[in-house]
Amino acid sequence: MNTTQTRFGAKQIAIVLLTVITAVIHLGLAFFAFGFGDMTTTIMFGLNGLGYLALVAAYYLPVQFFQRYHHLVRWAFIVFTAVTILGWVAIGDKSWPGGAVGYLTKVVELVLVVLLFTDKNRS
Repeated sequence: MNTTQTRFGAKQIAIVLLTVITAVIHLGLAFFAFGFGDMTTTIMFGLNGLGYLALVAAYYLPVQFFQRYHHLVRWAFIVFTAVTILGWVAIGDKSWPGGAVGYLTKVVELVLVVLLFTDKNRS
């Protein structure tokens, strides 16, 4: 059996923390939208938050399938984050200070993309 061990250092911890931050923000926005009865926004933000959690789990959990295709999971993670950023650019709230959460989240996501792009620990 061929297993690959990931060194879990500062970069990997940062990837997990930044992913959890952006996931929590998106899930929080989903609950906020749900309170106003906006189901489209609720679903959009909810799925985005859950997508982040699923990708970080696939990226680090010792599941043989995900380990075998770790390089593809990494690229899916990068693309997912980039599409999230582009979605905000296209339709996100960019007013200030109302859209401050959006700007903060995009900074987190940009750093996440850079870290994922440079995290070639197992890829």
